[in-house]
Amino acid sequence: MTDAPPAPAGAASATPLVARSHERGIATLTLDSPHNRNALSARLVAELHQGLADAAADDTVRAVLLGHTGGTFCAGADLSEATSGAATDGPLGLARLLRAIVELPKPVVARVTGHVRAGGLGLLGACDIAVAGPHATFAFTEARLGLAPAVISLPLLPRLDARAAARYYLTGEKFGPPEAAGIGLLTLATDVAGPDGIDAALAPLLDALRKGSPQGLAESKKLVTAGVLAAFDRDTDALAEQSARLFASAEAREGMTAFLERRAPAWAR
Repeated sequence: MTDAPPAPAGAASATPLVARSHERGIATLTLDSPHNRNALSARLVAELHQGLADAAADDTVRAVLLGHTGGTFCAGADLSEATSGAATDGPLGLARLLRAIVELPKPVVARVTGHVRAGGLGLLGACDIAVAGPHATFAFTEARLGLAPAVISLPLLPRLDARAAARYYLTGEKFGPPEAAGIGLLTLATDVAGPDGIDAALAPLLDALRKGSPQGLAESKKLVTAGVLAAFDRDTDALAEQSARLFASAEAREGMTAFLERRAPAWAR
């Protein structure tokens, strides 16, 4: 598994952005940065990497549960950091995080009760199992901003229905859990609202994972992630470069400005 990157300076003394707990073989990592909709800031990414690495090294852990606080599972990149560092730093950092989830020798299960956008959809694609409650929503909005879902395609396209991927990549439509389950983005959608509903849906899955042997789980996961990892090996550099190029473009600047100003972009008809 990819080693965790060093934490940003000052992170050790700050309130964690990824909360941790451990119960009966399940290590829970909770994205806990609701002020920016759990955006993938450098510090949150570093903490998530470390949480994954620690779970991998813990012999008592059979699986990882990835959850969130607030009404958004993850909104994607932290735009306040998007212009810092080299142009490809952000896309390559996202690719490393997604690969760390795919390569983890233990199953990773997503617990979603809120909205998922952009890089958050990549997190879902990287997880082995994903379960969502009825108030979750999903959208690939990149094309409306002059961008494309480049790096997140690495774990997503090998798993999504091709026709559905074309529709939602191109239209940016918002869709719900039943549609997400139907196209392969989710494993299971529950129609029971609230934490009790999603936890009841998750319980038999987590209990089943608790019964798996460490070797059995790791080797079985390798079989189902081989095609996803092949996409990472083949396309990571090219998609990171595409993402950086699009983000620096005039159209993307107009798209993001229009979004922040709550107006239609210049190209909309």
